[in-house]
Amino acid sequence: MTQKFYITTAIPYVNAPPHIGHALEFVETDCVARYHRLLGEEVCLLSGGDENALKNVQAAQNSGIPIQQFVDTNSHLFADLAKALNVEFNVFQKGSDHVHHFPSSQKLWKLCEKNNDIYKKSYEGLYCVGCEIFYTPEELNDNGECFEHPGKKLEIVSEENYFFRLSQYQKQLIDLITTDAIRIIPEFRKKEVLSFLKQPLQDISISRTNERAKNWGVPVPSDPTQRIYVWFDALNIYQSGIGFGWDEKTYSKWWPADVHVIGKGIIRFHAVYWPAFLLSAGLQLPKTIFVHGYLTVNGQKMSKSIGNVIDPFELVKKYGADPLRYYLLREIPSYDDGDFSERRFKELYNADLANGLGNTISRLAKLAETSKVVFDETKYPKEIYRSEQKNAIEDFRFDLILNNILLLDLKPIEKHIDQKAPWLIKDKNELKKILQREIDDLRMLAYKLQPFLPETSKKILSQFKGPTIQSQPPLFPRIQ
Repeated sequence: MTQKFYITTAIPYVNAPPHIGHALEFVETDCVARYHRLLGEEVCLLSGGDENALKNVQAAQNSGIPIQQFVDTNSHLFADLAKALNVEFNVFQKGSDHVHHFPSSQKLWKLCEKNNDIYKKSYEGLYCVGCEIFYTPEELNDNGECFEHPGKKLEIVSEENYFFRLSQYQKQLIDLITTDAIRIIPEFRKKEVLSFLKQPLQDISISRTNERAKNWGVPVPSDPTQRIYVWFDALNIYQSGIGFGWDEKTYSKWWPADVHVIGKGIIRFHAVYWPAFLLSAGLQLPKTIFVHGYLTVNGQKMSKSIGNVIDPFELVKKYGADPLRYYLLREIPSYDDGDFSERRFKELYNADLANGLGNTISRLAKLAETSKVVFDETKYPKEIYRSEQKNAIEDFRFDLILNNILLLDLKPIEKHIDQKAPWLIKDKNELKKILQREIDDLRMLAYKLQPFLPETSKKILSQFKGPTIQSQPPLFPRIQ
């Protein structure tokens, strides 16, 4: 029986077009999905649009565009970005989908309500629209602002909402995370969550009044005056996209998620709130949560006010999808924040892709072409990755595995060409033996690169499939 692997990106807010940070997460997630496909597993990669947030409503109003049209347009841009980056989503689930997502989220609500974990009460608190959550004063910075959105004043909101009994699940969550029943990677993020769980958990608001929600979002099943709201609704996209509440056969095939890939700013919602909702509903829990850092731009946090938000579409148009994938996976530390600068992008492109991989491809293709030798097919071993490479990718260390591949797979080919000097060999059998080994190694390298640089891998395997090999224009022309 083929093993299944279900992986998700975080579900991005669609209050604005995607930026380079979204490209990072899309590429990381796609890389893991492609790796598991390469292992012969049946893979489902899900993303979508978090469309029911208050910030989307406000952004649509500020733009003078109807809410549905606004979220449709921006959600489409996120799906377009995936295509531009050669990211293969199997499911893109929209939060405004009345056919699948609405009944699915209402089913989750009813299951938690049946367990007596949902109740209604009046509440006044400080609300961050950016995070879509109420904060207590103790959770804010010295200026009384959210750490994720400094400089933005919180709203004082007073209304009657439905609350979820998060406080009931504190001990269970601590046990699940401590024992790695829910595995959080990297380890220091796990410690952050456990540190948060040392404080008494407060019950959380999971609905908004129709008035405040502008009648937008999933209606509360038993109360038409309220809407289910972030995060209860948005997190359920992980289930609604694979059939929960509308196709139980598909849902039971894929759930639970093997990996949720998220940014560090939303770890609380995924490692605390989401498992608690699922525990309440009697549903299975995700197995792993991989938490990546943020991207800065030229050393500064991305900000519209600064004007340094990077458009990934422009980078793909200018340099291609694979060079951008390479930079994001190789240059950005998998576990920490990383910086994007076009200057560094060009340096890395020229050093690793143009002078390194690209130059080796050109040299070997020219040698194979002029040799007039007929080459055999390459026999790939069952285990194509070295143990340290396999461990690195399964721990989401994309930066480490790409460095390892360059050192242990590419460099030896270059060294072998220089040492054996095939251009000096006159004996055709000896020449074939030398070039065949180098071509086998290059094909193997290209095969390994499929999860990381899918387009490049495909081009190399096509050019070197034999039996005769022709030189072609450089895959990575140098950037001046």
